[in-house]
Order: sequence, then structure tokens, then C-alpha cells
Amino acid sequence: MSGQILCTRRDSIATVTLDHPEKRNALDLSMWQSLAATLRTLAADSSLRCVVVRGAGDEAFAAGGDIEEFLHARDTLERAQSYHAAVGAALRAIADCPHPTLAAIRGACIGGGLEIASQCDLRLCGDSARFGVPINRLGFSMYPEEMQGVLAIAGPATTLELLLEGRILTAAEALARGLVTRVVPDAQLTAEVDATTQRIAAGAPLVARWHKQWVRRLQQPAPLSADELRQSFAFLDTADYQEGLHAFLEKRKPEFRGC
Repeated sequence: MSGQILCTRRDSIATVTLDHPEKRNALDLSMWQSLAATLRTLAADSSLRCVVVRGAGDEAFAAGGDIEEFLHARDTLERAQSYHAAVGAALRAIADCPHPTLAAIRGACIGGGLEIASQCDLRLCGDSARFGVPINRLGFSMYPEEMQGVLAIAGPATTLELLLEGRILTAAEALARGLVTRVVPDAQLTAEVDATTQRIAAGAPLVARWHKQWVRRLQQPAPLSADELRQSFAFLDTADYQEGLHAFLEKRKPEFRGC
């Protein structure tokens, strides 16, 4: 039975659910394709302020790709290239989403699941979460484009530890290595995710998007140009900037409108 990507919305928060519980939310090709399409649609919705990615149920965020499918969907060079192009498109759609993204992680976050989580801006997990990429036991290597996101958050030493040893890290170990943002007791994860998204949503949405843009730009080796530095003051022309200043001076809660 094929899995699906579900998308729900509450006010300005969208939740994307990886729904394939009978296989611990392992992603098949159709799910990767749907994930890319869903994130592209959400990216174009300027009324959103945050996107949460989660797995269905409590057992797993995602246990990787659907290995059974590899026997026919990834058995030749051409099909393997096509398959991983779809995976790469989904990961890029998450990375390129202008809205803040948050991975809410319970249970297994393995292989493709870790690749998805690594593209999110924040990663919150319950203390039962587990992280790894044990594909050395399956006889295939991690596709370089997919490794890039894990490498960016974990660094080369931890990435090689995961890939060479095939270790599965506990939530505490993942936190110590920078793979996750925060760890909370499983019973508190939903509340922590809700509180985090509310803090994000309470901020100025244009500012959140600019912060994401500048964090990405500052990781590039080229120095900022004079024009880019001027662009960093684009907030001066926004109504939200005026609202933020006046709300602070008037000692009230600001009401940002994203303009």
C-alpha cells in the first residue's frame, strides 16, 4: 500500500505529515514527488508563517526510503538517477521554502527521514527519537545531493560516524552533535512544537524570511556586496517595521501583517 503526504492548516501554521505508518512512514517515490509539490505550494502562500513536518503516529518520523521499491524503481542507472532526482527535488523544496520550517520528530528518524529533517530550520524531538543512516548494511552509498543537508548540520566527523559505523544515535547524542535543536520528553513534544510555532508566528513574517535568506547567503564564501548590504535595510519600507517600533514604545503586543 502506497503512503501519502497530508497537509493541514491551522491559522498561519501548516502541518505536513509523512503518512505511511505500516512502514514506519518510509517514503516511496510517489511520496517524494508529493512532498516536493506540497512544499512548493506552501512556499507560494504568503499568508503562512510556519510549516511543521511530522510523521504519522508515534513510532517514527520516517524510517527512510521504502526499500522494497528499490528492487524495481532504482534497479538501473537511469531509474536510480530519476528516483534520486525526485528525492533531491523534495529536499530542495524544503530548503528553499521561504517560511520557517520545523521538524517534529518522534521515534525513528532514519535515512531519508534524517535527510528531510536536516533541511528544516529547526528540529525538535522527543527523548525516544533515534537518528542514523545505516545504509552500509544495505550495500549502497548515500547520494551526494542528499548527504549535503546532513553534512551541513552534523559536520564531517558525525556524518562519517553515521555512514561508516551505521550507528543509531539517541536523542541526547543527536543533540550533542548538533543534529537537533531541542529534546523534550515525548509527552511534551506536541506542546513544545505548538509553543515554538506560536513564537515564530508572533514575529514579523517578512523578517523571518529575510533571516533565512541571510543565513543562507552568509554561508557562501563571497563577501557581501555594497548592494546586498543596502538590501538588508529593506525592512525600513515595511508597515511591520513601523508597527513593531510603535508597539514596543506603546508597550503592547505588535500585530504584524506581512507587509
